[in-house]
Amino acid sequence: MDLYKLSVIKEICDKFGFSFSKNFGQNFLTDRNILEKIVEVSAVDKEYGVIEIGPGFGVLTKFLLEKAGKVVSIEIDTRLKEVLDYTLSEYDNFEFVQSDALKIDLKKLIEEKFIQKKIVVVANLPYYVTTPIITKLLESDLDLESITIMVQKEVAQRLVADENSKDNSSISMFVKYYADANIAFNVSRNVFVPAPNVDSAVVNMKLKKERFEYEKTMFKLIKNGFENRRKTILNSFCKSGIEKEKIIKVLENLNIDTRTRAEKLSLEDFKNIAREYENL
Repeated sequence: MDLYKLSVIKEICDKFGFSFSKNFGQNFLTDRNILEKIVEVSAVDKEYGVIEIGPGFGVLTKFLLEKAGKVVSIEIDTRLKEVLDYTLSEYDNFEFVQSDALKIDLKKLIEEKFIQKKIVVVANLPYYVTTPIITKLLESDLDLESITIMVQKEVAQRLVADENSKDNSSISMFVKYYADANIAFNVSRNVFVPAPNVDSAVVNMKLKKERFEYEKTMFKLIKNGFENRRKTILNSFCKSGIEKEKIIKVLENLNIDTRTRAEKLSLEDFKNIAREYENL
């Protein structure tokens, strides 16, 4: 069954009386080449276990099942269990989990559902939960090899932006701290049903294992700096317990201009400021 074909999607909708939900941000891919490229970017094989978020009718899931050792798909829409039982009935390496990806204990899920040592996340994320899901995946200290996600193109540009980009933001720094991220390729809005209003992009994140000793202070500085991005770092940093006198001394020691704005700083700059601040 070619689940990406419009005629098959329509047939399934008719068979199960299914209508797409705007609340769940449901947009299904209809381009085989894009589906194959997503799986290729994820680099999965039979040694890998895959966590998929939002399988829909199983359009991407089917391509993942052909390559991976096991796929566990988390779906919030209660209507889709019987659909997936029908569309993916031939696969014995598939498991469906009815849950909200933002609420489920992912560490427990990995321990209980996988014998594979290498675990990745692959997902065509609903736009409305993109940032919360990415934040959860990265902050939860999961033993993941990588995360491959399709998101709104503008969001993708922010996720991978560096200090020389107009798209640089707190989420850019957050992602850069936890992973090496890049945009694998762009995806036209015209290869979805129903078609969204914007184009998408596939982002691949290879997770880093090392952690920074003063990450709490670093993230506080990042949050403060980008919440007040029109202000200089001297003024934007100094809240949430960050002392102005110490920041002045830190910036002086590091030879960083107090008139600099947060978007011009690199992740290493934020680390250096946090380290110097905590050791002053």
